[in-house]
Amino acid sequence: MSKRATRTAISPTRDENYPEWYQQVVRAADLAELSPVRGCMVIKPWGYALWENMQRALDGMFKATGHSNAYFPLFIPLRYLEREAEHVEGFAKECAVVTHHRLEPGAGGGRGAAGEVRGAGGVVPAGKLDEPYVVRPTSETIIGEMYSKWVQSYRDLPILINQWANVVRWELRPRLFLRTAEFLWQEGHTVHATAGEAHEETLRMLGVYADFAENHMAMPVVRGEKSAGERFPGAENTYTIEAMMQDRKALQAGTSHFLGQNFARACNITFSDRDGALAHAWTTSWGVSTRLVGGLIMTHGDDDGVVLPPRLAPQQAVILPIYKDETQRNAVLDFCRGLERRLRDARYADEPLRVAIDDRDLRGGEKNWYHVKRGVPLRIEVGPRDLAAGTVSVARRDQPPRQRAAVAHEQLVADAPALLAAMQDGMLQRARRFLADHSTRVSSLAALEEYFRDDASAGFATAPVSAAAEQDPAYRELLGRLKLSLRCIPDAADTGTCIFGGEAGAPAAVIARAY
Repeated sequence: MSKRATRTAISPTRDENYPEWYQQVVRAADLAELSPVRGCMVIKPWGYALWENMQRALDGMFKATGHSNAYFPLFIPLRYLEREAEHVEGFAKECAVVTHHRLEPGAGGGRGAAGEVRGAGGVVPAGKLDEPYVVRPTSETIIGEMYSKWVQSYRDLPILINQWANVVRWELRPRLFLRTAEFLWQEGHTVHATAGEAHEETLRMLGVYADFAENHMAMPVVRGEKSAGERFPGAENTYTIEAMMQDRKALQAGTSHFLGQNFARACNITFSDRDGALAHAWTTSWGVSTRLVGGLIMTHGDDDGVVLPPRLAPQQAVILPIYKDETQRNAVLDFCRGLERRLRDARYADEPLRVAIDDRDLRGGEKNWYHVKRGVPLRIEVGPRDLAAGTVSVARRDQPPRQRAAVAHEQLVADAPALLAAMQDGMLQRARRFLADHSTRVSSLAALEEYFRDDASAGFATAPVSAAAEQDPAYRELLGRLKLSLRCIPDAADTGTCIFGGEAGAPAAVIARAY
């Protein structure tokens, strides 16, 4: 993070207070705000348009790999979660539970004689359910129940389904996009005849996530397997993509799980194989969420607001008319409308450019900073002098906000796609350098402690860690004291001597502070 001597749009800056900078950027860019419901957020139109672009790109990638979309219930019978012991234990403390199905008039607010909660209007929960429903924290068990009905023979396999939905994991200390009680996501759930096919699917989808993160978000990631202590509850293997934010903390940006036969046994997903024998299926699940919006902000944002990669920006260019009177206004707006049409006829990343004209009755400086904070890649100013000169004034969001270039308008139309492509690639390369510059290899506990002693330099440390180390109290004490976690094992073949217990052949793991 570079220190700025000039005044910035966001206060505090990243160097002064990174967590507060993040909150202020989300507000200044008009992406989201906290809702009246504790722990939940309202995603505003600009933020939701960004999520829609992510969703649209990912949905195309899922369908290109053979998946179809479906939808499953929001409410999950409690007994379904209880089928897989490790799964229910992993989510128990985060579950929201529905116990009643209607409201009835009461005697005012507060609590009744039986302790029931009464609303301000004097209504109380009534009609207690025979069985509580858990509001969807994840859908393995409810989808598994349906798969048990759909799968009879090996001919029914594989089943490749994705769901776009909301989930609830009770969170009382929210951070917009990064951690809220309700959030949006996709969850893929697939069923296969063999372990090999299921494992291949798990890694394929991890590759899809990494491809999306790097080529759409311009956010480099480290791929790897989670250790046993960090796996998804009920999985045999969990794989992750980990991204480094500008405060050098890790963000788990997506996970893909090989569930083995655990959920197939719990949900009784069986089929007749090619030899006529009855067998349990092999399943996977994988997901990313609106947390990606937070990751994008923290990867590219600066002290003036959001910086959006062109492939995902809701508007890739905004045209800002400048005029003093009605005569100038008509001439400038006529030109801007024509420029807008010509830019929309150009194509970037196999799509028409997303262009808008901002003709609101605001001062030019105020209007310009509005789009700077929102991260629009290209700002194009057009005034009477520009018309006379046959040029427009172009500013790039990946450059200082006051830096502009006079460009012939025909040249801009011809060069805009290449300009956006250069910005997209430049953002990725800059983020890759940041990741490389703040990653290191350590071979001892002393070196690990020294690396994380100073918050200003620490990032990702790679060190050999054995499976036995996670059971060692000294391991838990050290990571807890330094606020670290084992993020992933990028390459099982990369081994060394465990820095905790001294075991030979320990896989090298990425250790970092994390969100």
